[in-house]
Amino acid sequence: MNTTTSVINRRARQHFDIPVLLLTFALSGFGVLAVTVATYSYTDEVLLVDTLLSRITTSYYGSRQGLFLLISPLVIAGMVAINYRFFQKFTGALYISALAVLSVVLVLGTTTSGVTGWFTLFSGYMLQPSEFAKLAVILHLARFFARKEDPVSTPREFITMGVIMALPILLIFAQGELGTAIVFLMIYVGMMYVSGMRLRIIVGLLGAGVAALIPLVLLMQQTGSYRYTRLISFIDPTQASRDARYQQDNSLIAIGNGGVYGTGLFTNGTYTALNYVPQNHTDFIFSSIGETMGFVGCMIAIVLFALLVLRMISLAMHTYDKFARIVIVGVAVMLFFHTFYNIGMTIGIMPVMGIPLPFLSYGGSNLIANMGGIGLVLNITLRKPQTRMTSVDEALMMPVSLGKKNERWRRFFRRRE
Repeated sequence: MNTTTSVINRRARQHFDIPVLLLTFALSGFGVLAVTVATYSYTDEVLLVDTLLSRITTSYYGSRQGLFLLISPLVIAGMVAINYRFFQKFTGALYISALAVLSVVLVLGTTTSGVTGWFTLFSGYMLQPSEFAKLAVILHLARFFARKEDPVSTPREFITMGVIMALPILLIFAQGELGTAIVFLMIYVGMMYVSGMRLRIIVGLLGAGVAALIPLVLLMQQTGSYRYTRLISFIDPTQASRDARYQQDNSLIAIGNGGVYGTGLFTNGTYTALNYVPQNHTDFIFSSIGETMGFVGCMIAIVLFALLVLRMISLAMHTYDKFARIVIVGVAVMLFFHTFYNIGMTIGIMPVMGIPLPFLSYGGSNLIANMGGIGLVLNITLRKPQTRMTSVDEALMMPVSLGKKNERWRRFFRRRE
């Protein structure tokens, strides 16, 4: 029996994925509009500007977000130009470089809202290394997980994986950024699952991660951290002060004010226009969208995000290079969790943390890093293998381990071909 017969799958063909690109720039363009609306200055002189483009260019934050968007095609082009297998060869160097920069920012970085995580550049521009570290960690972990069908089968491999995952999280904790550390943790979970790791190991690691948060919470309580106050205000609102609930309560009011169709773009006197919702152009941009564009605007954003993530999952399902497949899943999980948590935070179902909404929140580091992730996905679809192996080799190329316990996955992926 021939174990190396290639089976052609038309959905696995090499191509530049236009849907991913269009959805990405639709979200980013929507983000420029949302940032402009959230931060627009309602002076008599500014209100005389009556075209959308003019209002974007006269808005401080809107024009800057527009500049980041104009740079984005260059970022994607740069990521696509380099074969993803080149990145695969140098994931170790990228990972170590990311750790080095995360260490340097602790010493030389700028502190904002209690987080020492930015380098000050020029003209008010700042660089947040943790955003780019996500991509380096995704690449390095993907290479580790792609080595074999069961990537963690010995104690030594388990310890190695734990060290790889723990180092960036510890450095980000040291910066004071709890939200980004949680994002890293969720990225790990998604990548571990699709790599074929045993479910009990994943559950055990999640339990260990939760247990590790307990001393951190106690430390925040002892130091009187505002993050502890936010956490308690979410767990038990009756015990929280009005100040602790201020941002989230006003976010809910703003979204409720929007109703179905919103109060309208560039409408003076709204909660977000009057700055009752702090950070309404960054972490709480969804509140501004909900108030000015209503339920319709919110659903446009959510549907675009859903289509983008589902498209990426579909691409991963039909990618037979295990390293490439895990990278796509890592990027998809990163975008999904950012979106889920940020929206949940603004509507009161998640604690308030500094997690931006991808492509919509103001910020160059987040937007450029997300565009880099999209560039990686497009790079893979352009160069990925177009065939899979049958028989014994097929098991090594499937998205998860295909032992008897996982036979349902074999049937699932066969149906989709």
